[in-house]
Amino acid sequence: MLRLLRAAAAIATALALATCGTTTPAPQSIATGAGHAAGPVPVPRGGALVGAWVRPDSLTQPGRLAAVRDFEQRLGRRLDVVNTYRRLHEDIGTVSDRQFRDAGATLMLSWTGADSAEVLSGQHDEVIRERARQVRDLGAPVLLRLRWEMDRPNLVVEVGAPHEFVAAWRRTRELFAAEGAINAAWVWCPTVEGFAAGRAPDYYPGDDQVDWTCVDAYAGSTLTPMADLLKPFLTWAATHPRPIMIGEYGVSRAWSPTQRATWLTDAEAVFAANPQIRATLYFESDPDDRQPSGRFSLRDDPLPLAALRTATLSRRS
Repeated sequence: MLRLLRAAAAIATALALATCGTTTPAPQSIATGAGHAAGPVPVPRGGALVGAWVRPDSLTQPGRLAAVRDFEQRLGRRLDVVNTYRRLHEDIGTVSDRQFRDAGATLMLSWTGADSAEVLSGQHDEVIRERARQVRDLGAPVLLRLRWEMDRPNLVVEVGAPHEFVAAWRRTRELFAAEGAINAAWVWCPTVEGFAAGRAPDYYPGDDQVDWTCVDAYAGSTLTPMADLLKPFLTWAATHPRPIMIGEYGVSRAWSPTQRATWLTDAEAVFAANPQIRATLYFESDPDDRQPSGRFSLRDDPLPLAALRTATLSRRS
């Protein structure tokens, strides 16, 4: 298990990486262009990190911890990455954040950030700096998935035009750097639909700004295979030498257990066949007020859960 990477209080402070034990492969950085590596979150030598967002029954600190523990028991393994969602004004470094960290998981913060125009005006500088200090003070590598799915048409009022989003991303990174939050690995994560439509690449901040490229991919109303969902994204990502993360993926309860299990098994084959994919995070959630097509939890559906368990147990991480 990887030891925690301790972040310093200033940009110039070096980061130390170490490993413990003898059974876990040592991490490696993926060369990603001139002078750039994959960021502070180590990348496994082989296979892909296993992660999830696990929606708790109770949105409390104990509820978050219990939900992840229960899902890990069902999977038969620990999660390498625990995804959690935060709005701009919600604190980072909560009790559950720190307990996940202490248990050896990497925390992924899916953070909404703020309206792009407001970020560029400086309206939120202090709260962004405060969040940066909270990330820094975690003292461990953190995946920061800033305003994920920014390419969705329903977010255009908040996100603005692509050039506004890119400028806001860059400003946010500058504020984090100014606070010494160099333990944050920056994850850029649109949707597969945005790549299929050709709009997602316009929101890319640049190879000098992104540590992990990412995409969210769901089976949808036609049970589209993962290979077909990912094809436009993987074609684009092949020209950007970054490790790839599947930030959210899922197959809904609209499909039979056998169909769900088959889709998950096929998805794992796609992940294994693409060595640039170094992390995949299941969306283990049944949001309130959703029809079966919007419910993705596997916990009480034994056949697809077994398919995910088989897939994730076979990985090296």
